[in-house]
Amino acid sequence: MARTTPTSVAPAPAAEAAGAGALVSRRPRRRYSLLNRHDKLILALMVGVPLALDLLLIWGPTLASIGLSLTDWSGFGAITSENFVGLKNYQNLFTSYIFFRPALAHNLIWLAFLTFISTPFGMFLAVLLDREMRGTRIYQSIFFLPVVLALVVVGFIWELQYAPSEGFINNFLGLTANHRIIDWLGNPRINLFAALVAASWRHVGYIMVLYLAGLKSVDPSLREAAAIDGANQRQAFLHVVFPVMAPINVIIVVVTIIESLRAFDIAYIINRGKNGLELLSILITNNSISEASLVGFGSAIAVVLLVISLGPIVLYLSRVMRDMSP
Repeated sequence: MARTTPTSVAPAPAAEAAGAGALVSRRPRRRYSLLNRHDKLILALMVGVPLALDLLLIWGPTLASIGLSLTDWSGFGAITSENFVGLKNYQNLFTSYIFFRPALAHNLIWLAFLTFISTPFGMFLAVLLDREMRGTRIYQSIFFLPVVLALVVVGFIWELQYAPSEGFINNFLGLTANHRIIDWLGNPRINLFAALVAASWRHVGYIMVLYLAGLKSVDPSLREAAAIDGANQRQAFLHVVFPVMAPINVIIVVVTIIESLRAFDIAYIINRGKNGLELLSILITNNSISEASLVGFGSAIAVVLLVISLGPIVLYLSRVMRDMSP
């Protein structure tokens, strides 16, 4: 009987594919990174250093102020459980502290003045200087010059202008010759508005630059289309250009609110924020570093100012997030 030799069976294609897949899966995959060790170190420093400074200089003092506002700590010695007073500082602030309401009212007046007088005037200058006219860059530099000055320097400059006898304003009005000198900074009825004029001198230039940047970004075809439709320059600005600059308007509103809330330098230079120039920021300073050293009470005022400041910040962030959403 003849023997048959066994024939080799060729592996099926599916089996070959499975085996090849198993071999590939067993091989370690190399992960390629676009950043080497040096780049990662530089990136960590660029992110970590600003984050550490932010936590140390902003969030740290903020949380510390919230904690100190619940104590009656005077700034000397260690803080113990006996210093904890709860919400007593806030209760005294809203009920018995006589300077809080005038200071809050002055901050609101500051906000109204910058919003309805300084900001429209800055926008008016931006519209004028946006036109093709001779010497535009020179005028822009002149109006922007106060912005580069510190508010302390602005306070000193206007203190000289408001001087009773030697000041420019009284001499320009002829009040010195008639011996009817106006004490612009000493009279509590008018010194707040005198300080507001000084603050507006700087604020107007800042608003002008922001609106100039917004006007340069407007598509010229929109104005041409408005002119073809028969709109004059005023109508084209109010109904076409101004609505297009909505993002700039939001930024300006936020900047104006923050400027009015953090107003400090000019009023403090004039008379340390007293006699009609009380502001929330000055109350914080006067209570924290005064002879009484009411650090806990001053921290309570700072927390109230922080809560008020969160309003424009949330408004701005909500607008930015809404523009970024698809």
